[in-house]
Formats: sequence, structure tokens, C-alpha cells
Amino acid sequence: MKKLTLSDYQALAEFRYQIRRFLHFSEQVVKKAGLERGQYQLMLAIKGMPPGVRPRIRELATRMQIRHHSAVELVNRLEAGGFVHRARARDDRREVLLALTPKGEKVLAELALHHHDELRSAGPELVTALRRIMRDGSDTALLHPAFLHEKGKS
Repeated sequence: MKKLTLSDYQALAEFRYQIRRFLHFSEQVVKKAGLERGQYQLMLAIKGMPPGVRPRIRELATRMQIRHHSAVELVNRLEAGGFVHRARARDDRREVLLALTPKGEKVLAELALHHHDELRSAGPELVTALRRIMRDGSDTALLHPAFLHEKGKS
């Protein structure tokens, strides 16, 4: 088993710090919009479902890595707030699908734009931290921010 070096620990700590910075930003923006972190994530999961995956509670719980009953509770609160609605599937009336309401679409669009802008701004530091973890020791120079900027990879 490989033994981690001090540099490995520092790289992991930096990556975790960069993730926390983004998550803190996200929590603040979502809170300002009057939502909870999980509510934004659920709306984003509905809108961003992969092709061929139907927006059902089970799939949303899986994508968010939460328990089924937690997803149900999030949906209940979002539905009460007018952000999502449930509808029976046309091809199988037993199946309940979730969709964003116009209000949900509007709020999600605003929040996602803020998140997108923040990732474009803070993303290079996050990518650099991840590359530092992934490096094999021979490409240290490739991780330097000046090199990334020169090569147009930032």
C-alpha cells in the first residue's frame, strides 16, 4: 500500500478547501433565494436529468445520494412552495413524474446562472487542486497556474 507524503496531504486539504469554498458560496446564494441547499439540488437534478431517465423520486434520491423518504420530503416542501409539481405518466398511470413549475424554472435559472458564473471564476483553482492530487509526480510544472493560463486550459 502506498504511503502518502506531506505533499499528498496538502493536495487533499487544498482540494477539500476549494470544494468547501464553492459549497459555502452555493449555500449563501440559495439561502438568499429563500430555499434550502437540498431544494436547489433537487430542482437542478430534475432539470438536469440525463436523457432517458425519468424524473421520479427514486432516480432523484439516487442522483442526490439521499434516502427515498428524504427526497419525498424535499419534493413535498418544493411542491408546497409552488416550485415543482407531480404528474402521472401518460404511458403508465401508476408512475409519478416530477416537473418544475414556471416559478421553479425561473428561480432555478437565476440560481444556476450564479453557480455557473462562480464556477467559471473559481473553477481554475479547483481544477488545479484536483490535478495536484491526480499527478504522478512527473508533471508538477504542468500544474502551475501560469502554465495553465498560457496553454489556455484555465
